[in-house]
Amino acid sequence: MIMVSAEKLYKSFVLHLQGGLSMPVLEGDSLTLAAGECVALTGQSGAGKSTFMRAIYGNYRVDQGRIMIRHRGEMIDLAQASPRIVIDMRQETLGYVSQFLRVVPRVPARDIVSEPLVMRGQSLSQAREKAEELLLRLNIPCRLHDLAPATFSGGEQQRINLARGFIGGHPVLLLDEPTASLDEANAEVVASLIHEAKHAGVALLGIFHDTSFRRRVMDREIEITLKRNATEPT
Repeated sequence: MIMVSAEKLYKSFVLHLQGGLSMPVLEGDSLTLAAGECVALTGQSGAGKSTFMRAIYGNYRVDQGRIMIRHRGEMIDLAQASPRIVIDMRQETLGYVSQFLRVVPRVPARDIVSEPLVMRGQSLSQAREKAEELLLRLNIPCRLHDLAPATFSGGEQQRINLARGFIGGHPVLLLDEPTASLDEANAEVVASLIHEAKHAGVALLGIFHDTSFRRRVMDREIEITLKRNATEPT
């Protein structure tokens, strides 16, 4: 079953400090993503991989193209959806693990991870229990569960991010460099979580700069090519 169909996406950024120069990042890029598979976005640094992923999550509005997401049983064009629908899709359908942890200060790690389940109607006690299980699996010790992660190491913060992303059970999960700050042992846990999610029918789209890790988890790859033709505004 197709979960995501991004069709001929175009996106440019205007560089106001460069005299209004228009910098194309996406020029007709497309993909399909099915339930139970992991697709890797590849390409040179600066080619637009993260822009493509953020467009699919709705952080960037594309200039042209359709982003069809299967939400509540029907395909909806996120590129044309209202903010309310985008919020609904993120709560129920679209999960996202970024490279950076952005959370409300002073909130304990356990509550940051459990929040997606609470928002979907699960009791606080059950959500916290599942959060603790996942944090332990990702080698976050119990003594850190009640602490705010602002002072955690980069690797610990990334594992909080991963726990929050995987706990929600979203049918579509976007992974932007999920192992960038992790050692080999914790990367192994992430690989297991990806394979389990695929087995459960989750559609995963990822950016993985670690070539060996990418080959272990992906089913296929889609290359985003570097655009070079910046133009003056018309």
